[in-house]
Amino acid sequence: MTTYAEIIPPSAAHHPVGSASLDALLAAEGRLDRFARIMDSAVGIPGTRLRFGADSVIGLVPGVGDAATLCLSAYLVYEAQRLGVPDKILRKMLANIAIDAAIGAVPLLGDVADVFFKANLKNMALIRQHIAALKLEHAAPVGVYRSAGGAR
Repeated sequence: MTTYAEIIPPSAAHHPVGSASLDALLAAEGRLDRFARIMDSAVGIPGTRLRFGADSVIGLVPGVGDAATLCLSAYLVYEAQRLGVPDKILRKMLANIAIDAAIGAVPLLGDVADVFFKANLKNMALIRQHIAALKLEHAAPVGVYRSAGGAR
């Protein structure tokens, strides 16, 4: 009995209704990763390992800065929801944003602490885990079958 392996093309594999294409997942991951890095770690402080981003700078604006960064951080949660991230993880993401907003609400000291609590990068890590699971769904399944006939 001979065993053959056949790679089934992704177009023939069954994917859940509404799932994004692999190209769309890769594009979303890259776009959201860039956004998180810009918000939390775009600029390095020379001579140190510290990095900060737009979140820290915008948060310095009295009154509206923290509200603006809260809205910008909510964008990642919105995109995560669109990608089908489970509610449990969305709640973790919202908690990260709430902690970031509470830290940022403390004048000046909160802005310094904001350099160390990087809610957007934490949230991107959660999104990346979900995208990795979706990528596995898009992997081409391998079909194995056996033939009763002799060797070819």
